[in-house]
Amino acid sequence: MKDQREHRPTIHDVAAEAGVSKSLVSLAVRGENGVGAQTRARILDAADRLGYRSNPWARSLVRGRSQTIAVLVDDLRSGYHTDVVHGVEDAADSSAMTVMVADGRRDRDVLRARLERMLALGPEGIVIVSGEADAAMIGDIARRVPLVVVGRPTDLPPEAGQVHNDDRVGMRLAVHHLTALGHRRIAHLPGSPRPAAAARRESYGATMAELGLEEHAAVPADPQALVAAVGSGSADAPTAVCCANDRIAVELIGRALDAGLEVPARLSVVGYDNLDFAAQMRPALTSVDQPRRTMGAFALQQLAEMIGGASARHEVVTPTLVLRDSTAPPDGRPRRS
Repeated sequence: MKDQREHRPTIHDVAAEAGVSKSLVSLAVRGENGVGAQTRARILDAADRLGYRSNPWARSLVRGRSQTIAVLVDDLRSGYHTDVVHGVEDAADSSAMTVMVADGRRDRDVLRARLERMLALGPEGIVIVSGEADAAMIGDIARRVPLVVVGRPTDLPPEAGQVHNDDRVGMRLAVHHLTALGHRRIAHLPGSPRPAAAARRESYGATMAELGLEEHAAVPADPQALVAAVGSGSADAPTAVCCANDRIAVELIGRALDAGLEVPARLSVVGYDNLDFAAQMRPALTSVDQPRRTMGAFALQQLAEMIGGASARHEVVTPTLVLRDSTAPPDGRPRRS
């Protein structure tokens, strides 16, 4: 038998083997109409015997469409980024589109280089899940190909589509939950200076002011320093903390437990993102849930519309608060469900 590396089966080989035209083979392997059931079965059986696989890149040249979407993320190690990618992929599967993914490694230069490489492959559109990509970069790309940004509430050019959760609503839910439990000394641990984290920080301050409460901004934005303040027994030490993301919340709880401070008896903690580990850690983490897979699906849907000629739009999804065991009244009593 001839080595398949010497002669890779072509659509012409399948047509000859099945005794049909090349056009019928093309329709059959793409799963399109216009081929009878018996003929389709004969064609697919011939393709299997020969080891034929259709070439999506060749088809894209014929059609003038790649049916490929590029997704660029900051860090695939992040559960947030991975969940958004899964949402894009699931939506793309139902749209017969192919997704290619690149990891920017939280480095702006790497991000740009990988974005340019992806563009060279001819995707029909791009989804960016990144706080590292600057507005100039996004604007440049958006003028070349349809582009949707996920998770970035501000600082975007009008050419770029946008999907993000309402960070202000999410942090407001966290503060109101803690005050409903009886907390009045509520601190905030910010994340990065990126737009989403900044929006959460601003919402914390605004909500505390609306409730007539003082911000605990005097506490350094450092989990270890906050734990030391709580452990000191000071009358003005925080009894609860709203964290900018789940990663910071996990670090805070770990440091609190290492210092002998029970969570939530001595310190209630709310995270943000509701990543998978939030339900698995102990105590399980109360967290603001961003519907990340939904955001990814919305991004793909909007991108498909933009590829079809629609204008970019700004889409906001509403977060919810998932209650677990890391929050309780300030005296440590179990909360009412």
